[in-house]
Amino acid sequence: MRTQVGKWGNSLAIRLPRDVAIAAGIREGAPIELEVKNGVIHLSAARPRYTLAELLAGMTPENQHESFDDRAHGEEAL
Repeated sequence: MRTQVGKWGNSLAIRLPRDVAIAAGIREGAPIELEVKNGVIHLSAARPRYTLAELLAGMTPENQHESFDDRAHGEEAL
């Protein structure tokens, strides 16, 4: 599929056809990842990023795993 690069302020913009956006799971306002490798532009839907506080917010004594001893014992300590 071919499209055209346009100007948006001091930047360049590419319009994504509706079918392409739907197939990629991208909606208006959605965060995206943009990367250039060997002169090729890779564009993908961004996975959510969570802070440690957000991850720990759902932690309760009921869903917390037991602690374990991760020190080496026996021959693996050699």
